[in-house]
This record gives sequence, C-alpha cells and structure tokens, in this order.
Amino acid sequence: MIHVLAFITCQPGKRDEVLAAFRENMPAVHAEDGCIEYQPVVDAPGVPFAAPAGPDTFVVIEKWRDAAALGAHAAAPHMKAYGARTKPLVAERRIHVMASPA
Repeated sequence: MIHVLAFITCQPGKRDEVLAAFRENMPAVHAEDGCIEYQPVVDAPGVPFAAPAGPDTFVVIEKWRDAAALGAHAAAPHMKAYGARTKPLVAERRIHVMASPA
C-alpha cells in the first residue's frame, strides 16, 4: 500500500476556496481504481503539543493500492482540471509518498 501526505499551502485567505474545489473533485477520485482513502484535514484545535500546519494549509491523506494506482491518479483528467483550477490559489504543494517499512 502507498500512503501519501500532501501538504497544500494556499494563498492567504484562499484555503476555503481550494477546499471547496477539492471536495467537488473527491467523488471522481474515490471512484478511481486503487483508491483506498482520500480526504483533506486541517489543524485540530486544542492540542497544545501539535505543530500547526497553519490557517492557509490543509493536508490530504491518501492511501492507494500501489504505485501504479497513484500514478494513474496523478494523470487522471479530473486531477489535471482540478490542478488548473486551483493553481492560482495555491502557494506551495509538498507531496510525501510513503510505504510501510520492510
């Protein structure tokens, strides 16, 4: 299984707009072959020891059956459309692709 943590930092004040576009795209992603989990998360309030991502950042938690499924996801037309739609609203993307240690 492939795990992805995508840290998306939006332009100041644009996180809600990007999250709205993200949520609109979620059904298409969930329908992809090999998608196990795909959801956005934001800082949990009231956890004093946590390192906050910040008010303009959200993290996408993804699980994919394998690297081929993740590759197909990245190339999917709905992801290209989502990327084009949100590109001017996003300041930075950091994508961490992880696997369980052997």
